[in-house]
Amino acid sequence: MVCPAPAAVIVLAAGAGTRMKSRTPKVLHPIAGRSLLMHAVTAARGAEPKELVVVVRHERDQVAEHLEASDAAVLVADQDEVPGTGRAVQCGLEKVTASEGTVLVTYGDVPLLDAPTLRELTEVHEDSGAAVTVLTAHVDDPTGYGRILRSDDGSEVLGIVEHKDADETQRAIHEINSGIYAFDLAVLRRALDEVTTDNAQGEMYLTDVLAIARAHGGAVRALVTGDAMLVEGANNRVQLAQLGKELNRRILERHMRAGVTIIDPDTTWIDADVQIGQDTTIRPGVQLHGATVIGQDAQVGPDSTLIDTRVDDGAQVVRTESHGAVIGAGATVGPFTYLRPGTVLGESGKIGGFCETKNAVIGPKAKVPHLSYVGDAEIGEGTNIGAATIFANYDGVNKHRTTVGKHVRVGSDNVLVAPVAIGDGAATGAGTTVRKDIPPGALAVNAVSQRNVEGWTMRRRAGTAAEQAARAALDAAGQTPGSGQDDKEREQR
Repeated sequence: MVCPAPAAVIVLAAGAGTRMKSRTPKVLHPIAGRSLLMHAVTAARGAEPKELVVVVRHERDQVAEHLEASDAAVLVADQDEVPGTGRAVQCGLEKVTASEGTVLVTYGDVPLLDAPTLRELTEVHEDSGAAVTVLTAHVDDPTGYGRILRSDDGSEVLGIVEHKDADETQRAIHEINSGIYAFDLAVLRRALDEVTTDNAQGEMYLTDVLAIARAHGGAVRALVTGDAMLVEGANNRVQLAQLGKELNRRILERHMRAGVTIIDPDTTWIDADVQIGQDTTIRPGVQLHGATVIGQDAQVGPDSTLIDTRVDDGAQVVRTESHGAVIGAGATVGPFTYLRPGTVLGESGKIGGFCETKNAVIGPKAKVPHLSYVGDAEIGEGTNIGAATIFANYDGVNKHRTTVGKHVRVGSDNVLVAPVAIGDGAATGAGTTVRKDIPPGALAVNAVSQRNVEGWTMRRRAGTAAEQAARAALDAAGQTPGSGQDDKEREQR
C-alpha cells in the first residue's frame, strides 16, 4: 500500500534560539554532519510532500542562504513582526498553492524526527478523517510540556493545557504535545483567520487551532509515538550534545545491523550521510564525516578521521586523517598519514607512515612507504618512492606539477623540484636532487664523493664525551688517531 503524500510540510525555523548563546542561528548548529534544520528538511522530504516550506525570521538571510545551498527547491517564507507559532504557520501557508489535502507542521530544531514517522502521521490523519492530528509521546518527566487532554474513551483530543496552566490532576498526565501536527488544509486556513493575539504573551498560538477546529465540528486525534526521542528539541548546547550522542548511537546501530563491525561504539562517530559496505570493520577512535563512502571488507582505524573520503573494497586505513581523498581497492594507508584534497591512491597502492599528500594521483601498486611529502604530482603504476622524499611543488609564487612514470625507483632522501618529469623505468640514487627531466630507463645521481677528515673530533671536540668515545674505539681497534695533516690543510683551504 502506498502511503498518502501530504500537500505540504511547513518547517518552523524563525526563532532566535537565545539559549544557545551563539552568533549562529540555532537551526544552523550541526550534528551528525547536517544542520538541525537540514535534519528537519531531510525528514520532511522523505514524506514526499508536493511543497516544502521553511518559515524564517531570525538571521533570515543566513538561514535562507543555507537552504539555497542545501536544498534549492525549498520554499522560504518570512514571518512578519506578529509573534507566535500560529502566525508562523499562517505565513508559511502563503507559499502553499494547494487548496486541499494534508499539511504537516514540524520544527527546525527536532533532528531525530524521521520520514517514516511523518508518513505514518499523514496516513493516520487521512484514514481517520480528522481535522487535526497531533503527534504525542509518553515521557517519564513531563515537566514543562503541554499535556494532552483526552475524551473519556481516549479516542479524541479535547485540548492541550500548558504546564504552567495545568492543575494538579492535569500535571499528573504523562502524554505530552510534541508540537508536530497534521492538519486538514482548509480547516487550518480557516481556523488561523480566527486565532488572535489576545493572551498574556500577545502571540498567535498554533494550539488555538485545535479548539477552533473542534468548535466547527472537526475531530482532533492523536498519534502516539513509542519513541519519545523523536520529538525532542535542542534549545541549548547541552541538549544539542545529548541529541547528537543519541543520533550517533542510532546511526551506528543502523550500520551494525546492515553488516558493519564497529568495535567500540563509544568512541566512534559517523555522520548521517556516510555509507559503509558489508563486512567492513571500524576500529576504535574513528570519525567518518560528510559524504564519506566506504566499500566492503575494508578496515578503518584505529584513530582515523575521514572527511568526504572514498575507501574502496578491501582497503586498510590506519591512524590517518583524510580530506576529499580516494583510496583504491586493496590499498593501504597509514599510520600517522595525512591525505589532503585531490589525493587518489590506486588499487593495491600504499601511502605509508608519516606521509602527506595533496593533489596527487598515485597509480596502482605504487608505493610512498614513509616520511615523504607528495604534492601536485602524478606517480605511475608500480613505482616506489624512497623514504624522506619531498616533491618540491612551490617556487614561492606558483605551484608546479611533477610526473613520475611507471615502475620508477626513487631513492631515499630525494628532492624532486617541480616542474619535472621522470620517465618510465628510471631510477635515482639516494640523496639526489632532481632538477631536470630524467629519460626512461636512466639513473640520475648528483651526490658528491665522500671524504673522511681523520682526527677531526680530537681537534675540534677535545675534552668532550665524543672525543673520549672516539679514542676508546681507536684504542680497542689498535689504531691511533691520524694526524689529519692533509685534511687540516684542506679545511684551511
